[in-house]
Amino acid sequence: MKPPLNILLVAGARPNFMKVAPLWRELCRYPEEFRPILVHTGQHYDPQMSGVFIEELELPVPDHALAVGPGTHAEQAARITAGFERICRETKPSLVVVVGDTTSTLVCAVTAKKLDIAVAHVEAGLRSRDWSMPEETNRVQTDRISDFLFTPTRDAGRNLVDEGVVPNRIHFVGNIMIDALVAARPQAALRGACARFNLTPGGFGLLTLHRPSNVDVEGVLREILEGLGRLDPRLPIVFPVHPRTQKNIDSFGLNTLLDSMNGVRRTEPLGYLDFLDLELNARFVITDSGGIQEETTWLGVPCLTLRKNTERPITLTHGTNALIEPSGLSSAVEHILSKTRPTAAAIEFWDGAAAQRILKVLRAVA
Repeated sequence: MKPPLNILLVAGARPNFMKVAPLWRELCRYPEEFRPILVHTGQHYDPQMSGVFIEELELPVPDHALAVGPGTHAEQAARITAGFERICRETKPSLVVVVGDTTSTLVCAVTAKKLDIAVAHVEAGLRSRDWSMPEETNRVQTDRISDFLFTPTRDAGRNLVDEGVVPNRIHFVGNIMIDALVAARPQAALRGACARFNLTPGGFGLLTLHRPSNVDVEGVLREILEGLGRLDPRLPIVFPVHPRTQKNIDSFGLNTLLDSMNGVRRTEPLGYLDFLDLELNARFVITDSGGIQEETTWLGVPCLTLRKNTERPITLTHGTNALIEPSGLSSAVEHILSKTRPTAAAIEFWDGAAAQRILKVLRAVA
């Protein structure tokens, strides 16, 4: 009997863990065939940004933790490359699975390919066509070298075909982020986050900000915060502040402006379950996150995305998402409040079974 195949699952940043967790659980159902090995690169090194997600998603302590820590892209990439190459040589995996579009995604994919190890990319084919986004570079390059391209939507597969990818490398499996959400929703609904923040379900907004285009330029960040200040203070806005965002609020001297807004409730970053509980009960969400565009679409929560484009256009055409400029923030919120809450979208294969479809492909070729 053949020994189980070593499968390296790579996570480095908070969204990666939500995509890895369902696949980890599915691989563990077949111990005679697969041995999943969890690698945490440490790209997100704050416990609030990674440790709590590992715990709440019921992942094990990572088998390998590189703890690369802070630094520029080049500094982090160099440390990830050296550490991940060592892990690959030690574990001799049959497959490296990378997810999403982070620095860890691209660097570990490249490292594996140079060692002649097969690579699978979960969430392949997404395109914003905005080359100012580091994530777009990561996505495109990872897709070019991956052996298995697992796509979340039909249009993602068409993007790959248009780029000349051989169709037999493309596998439409659905959105694995929704797998994590479906599994966690019952537990999240019991968290009582609304009560702890003294919020009325359906009577508050939720805000996240972290992208450089929104938080690294003082004028843009100030305009967003001033837009929040123009919202009705009777409708609280819960604002879990990303460390990068808080650092810039401090350096730009914007704390006084933010503190003067009675309707904005600033908090530390939240764990997955607490955030999901608030997301379930929010009247609307304001964000620049990719994954939250998908979650709100599935939940039927209106979402305003502070970006000029999105790599997830299905959330615009089939979901609850809208792209806005900072200057249009207050009017967009008023528009949402003038309408009834939309119904949740039923998108093909956004059903909590993406990990099962991935395993079906892998078992067929193992």
